[in-house]
Amino acid sequence: MLDSLIRPLPVLTVITQFGGIVAVPLLALSLLSLSAIGERCWFWWQITRRQDPIVRQALKTIQANGPAATDLLRQNLNLPIARVFLEALELDRPTPSEFALALETAARAELVTFRRFSTLFETIVTTAPLLGLLGTVLGLIQSFGGLQLGDPTQNDPTAITAGIGIALSSTVFGLVVAIVTLFFANGFRSLYRRQRANLEEYGGRLELIYRRYCRQYPTTTAATPEQLSSQIKLMS
Repeated sequence: MLDSLIRPLPVLTVITQFGGIVAVPLLALSLLSLSAIGERCWFWWQITRRQDPIVRQALKTIQANGPAATDLLRQNLNLPIARVFLEALELDRPTPSEFALALETAARAELVTFRRFSTLFETIVTTAPLLGLLGTVLGLIQSFGGLQLGDPTQNDPTAITAGIGIALSSTVFGLVVAIVTLFFANGFRSLYRRQRANLEEYGGRLELIYRRYCRQYPTTTAATPEQLSSQIKLMS
């Protein structure tokens, strides 16, 4: 049945001749992997290129010009840490514990964005070699099907070599898909760990600024960016 669906599509027909029937799901997995890798590369390129300078500028600016700092963060809402900061800064008269809780909650929500497609990558890395192994078994079955043990003169060398070729090709295809996906997945995992540490560091700096403000002005239970900039000068 699957052969009847593939036959009208010349490209898929060529692919199945190269790697057998498992080449179709392997091709689908490779396309999914490349799409997810492309999205993650763009995401992490934006993060590594823009986030740290903007956050450092916001932490410095909030001491001198609170509204300018929040405007800077609002202009960069596509950056996760900007959304985390604004989640806490836009609270209505928070206590220090509420401010810290808002930072922590927002940071946890953004960690999901950092780990996007991680499950897909793990699934592809696990499934692709197994599909390649399945193709190997099917190719060997095809090769053995061309053998006539009772009458060696009736053996079909073409079927035997084609089956062996499919077996080897499907194995290589599955391993290539898994290896490429694993390489990028490990790179993204490393970037995730680094950005998680940065998120904790910058969040701690902002919390420290707010707690120092509350100790200096104990009668004021809340601090807006405008109050932070107009009443105190703190080191970030």
